[in-house]
Amino acid sequence: MQNSSWSFEVHPQSGVPIFRQLVEQVRRLILSGKLAAGELLPSVRQLASDLQINMMTVSKAYSLLEAEGIVERVRGTGMRVVELKPTTVAQRQAELRPSVEDLVTRARQLNLTDEQLQSLLKAVLKSNPNPS
Repeated sequence: MQNSSWSFEVHPQSGVPIFRQLVEQVRRLILSGKLAAGELLPSVRQLASDLQINMMTVSKAYSLLEAEGIVERVRGTGMRVVELKPTTVAQRQAELRPSVEDLVTRARQLNLTDEQLQSLLKAVLKSNPNPS
C-alpha cells in the first residue's frame, strides 16, 4: 500500500511478525515526517487487500498503535495519526528497545557478528540523517 510519499510492505520470511512490521513502518513514517499528524492510515480492509494479508493482522497492528497513543480511531473515518507529545530520552529508548531486540535476533539468525551489525547500523545511520 502506498501514498504519494510513503508505502507499506511486508516480508513474510523475515522472522518478524507481519503485525510488528506494520507497527514499525508506521512509527518510522511518523518519525521521518512522511506521515504527519492528522493523516489517515489506509482502512484495515484496504491495507489487508493491498498487501494480501489477513485483516486481523492489520487490525492487531492498528490496535497496538492505538494503545501506544500513536493513532486514534475516528468513528466513520478510520485511524488518524495523532500529534506526538515530547518524551524523555529514556522513554524513547524504552519504546525503541523491542525493535532493536528484533534486529539483533534477526542478525543472529543470519550469523552476523557484532562488528558486522554495528557496521551496518552505522551505514544506515549515515544514509538516513536525523531530520531535526
